[in-house]
Amino acid sequence: MQLGFIGAGEITSSIVTGLCSSGITAHSIWLSPRNSAIADRLANRFEGISVASCNQEVLDHSDTIVIAVRPSAARDVLSELRFRSNHQVISLVSALSLRRLSELVLPAAQIARAVPLPSTAKRLSPTALYPHDPVAFELFAAVGTVFPVERENEFDALCATTATIASYFAFNETIASWLEQQGVPAPQARDYIARLFLGVTTGAVESYERSFQSLAASHATAGGINEQFLKHVVEHGLLTRVSQALDAVLHRIGVES
Repeated sequence: MQLGFIGAGEITSSIVTGLCSSGITAHSIWLSPRNSAIADRLANRFEGISVASCNQEVLDHSDTIVIAVRPSAARDVLSELRFRSNHQVISLVSALSLRRLSELVLPAAQIARAVPLPSTAKRLSPTALYPHDPVAFELFAAVGTVFPVERENEFDALCATTATIASYFAFNETIASWLEQQGVPAPQARDYIARLFLGVTTGAVESYERSFQSLAASHATAGGINEQFLKHVVEHGLLTRVSQALDAVLHRIGVES
């Protein structure tokens, strides 16, 4: 695979790091000069990576093109490029529909959308994929678990859920800050909460046959502190607001695509 990246931000850095660290690398990787600091750092760290002088040079040296630019810049960037009919295009742009994407990368016809996360660097990313494409599947299976979907609205919904990551960290920060107020040193509070949820998440992944509702019920012992906390957040509408926020994100994705 001759792999090229248009855009050299955090997600490109994570994917390249995961691929190169796994030992399953493409024959060559070409990086956009858009973020020269990140591109140069990757080229200096790993073998088989070249930094192009411009985005068109990435296309000229690659068979598989990964588009990893901000949604606001995607149309302008892609409109300046000359794609080939044999290019395999994988877009990581969240708010760019397959229909619109296909118009921007003509005459390329092999097109897929994917949403990998920064955890690709550790080969732990759940990556949504639409439509099911063998080349894209193989690429992201090397850096995590791939979730192909049959319809684009399903893909957009999975994409919307990635908007909860910052809130997850903010939630953890609130708990760790509360511990600090109780006298627990900040580094210890931070590490404790991170490991608390690491254990919980690992258990959920391993118990894949159980629903989250079932896991919640098993932890919310009658009369216990987990039941008390859960009852409080439910009564104050926190979980309902989470659903409302996701609805708003999904609406935005639909409008912008």
